[in-house]
Amino acid sequence: MKKIIIIGYGPAGVSAALYLKRAGLNPLVIGKDLGALDGYSDLVENYYGFSEPIEGRKLIQSGVVQAKNLGVEIITDSVISLKQGEKGFIVTTTTNQYASEAVLLATGKTRQTLNIPGFKKFRGKGISLCATCDGYFYRRKKLAIVGCGAYMQHELEYLNRVSKDVTVFTHGHELTCTVENDVNTAKIIRFIGDEKISHIVTDQGEVPVDGVFIALGVPSSIDFASQLGVIVEKNNISVDENYQTNIEGLFAAGDIIGGKLQIAKAVYDGMQAADSIYSYLNK
Repeated sequence: MKKIIIIGYGPAGVSAALYLKRAGLNPLVIGKDLGALDGYSDLVENYYGFSEPIEGRKLIQSGVVQAKNLGVEIITDSVISLKQGEKGFIVTTTTNQYASEAVLLATGKTRQTLNIPGFKKFRGKGISLCATCDGYFYRRKKLAIVGCGAYMQHELEYLNRVSKDVTVFTHGHELTCTVENDVNTAKIIRFIGDEKISHIVTDQGEVPVDGVFIALGVPSSIDFASQLGVIVEKNNISVDENYQTNIEGLFAAGDIIGGKLQIAKAVYDGMQAADSIYSYLNK
């Protein structure tokens, strides 16, 4: 069992890893990409210590290299599930499973939503972002899940336990995993209904549904938090003065806890969270 797993290797996650490593712990950092700065090529001109502007992506990559040079274990993989275990937490990726006494959520904040007409209108009214949170309320209903990869496959496993009528909608993308359910590869045009969602409209016709679950890409910190019953306010994970959520041993730092969405603030959060995690593990 690991002492601490950090999910996300952006500024907050790597900052925490650096401090924890120097404190004598051996954090495991798991991330899929560089978060909000992945592919971000605009120049950063307001970060301390750089006399010349630097690309955001390069700045974050330098932090990852710094952590590796210090001996921090960093794995590039997609985390698809976070659950509480008998002693701590179970972190499941697309290729492995890890146990840890504590977890730091530092995946950044998802800044894009599903840009399909009707998504915002019916979110919470038939459209859900968490199968394990809301699937129970749709027992024996006609369901749809939107996604095409490992995260969708993981969420689908739960939905298949509550309903025998679940269709996978890939939204025009190629299916990259194996499923036994019916698969609809048409592109989704809109979601429609009255008080609640009633149909998915694709470029090949309308499909009646009672509920729709979104599982595109990989889950965010908000998704993990929702699965565990963490308090979330205004799309921010709530933490106390020690950066700990209402779940003991589960910490969060960076953009996901709110405040200014700046690199400097994320680095600070990581440092502070590291101190709290160290104290927690050495109680």
